[in-house]
Amino acid sequence: MNRALVILAIPVLGGALAAQESPTTPKTAQVRIIQGPQIELSKEYLTIINWTTNNPGGSPVHYGIVHYGTDPNSLIETAKSPIRLNPDHSSTVFRVRLDRLKRQTTYYYTVDSTEAAGKRDGVKSSVNHFTTP
Repeated sequence: MNRALVILAIPVLGGALAAQESPTTPKTAQVRIIQGPQIELSKEYLTIINWTTNNPGGSPVHYGIVHYGTDPNSLIETAKSPIRLNPDHSSTVFRVRLDRLKRQTTYYYTVDSTEAAGKRDGVKSSVNHFTTP
């Protein structure tokens, strides 16, 4: 039995594929942190913080945001990371990487999230802390 191999070629202009747009998820009445925030990874110069919320809905792309600093009353540094919402999931896990940290230093932080255009989801954690190795 002969089998033919069919290869489909998709021409791409400029060498890049257009991103697929996710459907908009209905906006949640109240976004809540349901797990965390917690330290996922901590190395000498970087830390990853994660937390889980109910699915905030709205725009397909959201940003997890961490406000941090060495003084709990002055969280002047900001790190953020994009995430694409899955409209079929009831929760969303945010992960944000903090780079260029000082060794053996205690950092204080809060977490929140926004829609792609910058509109806040209306949730913010209390001030937490961690110490780099």
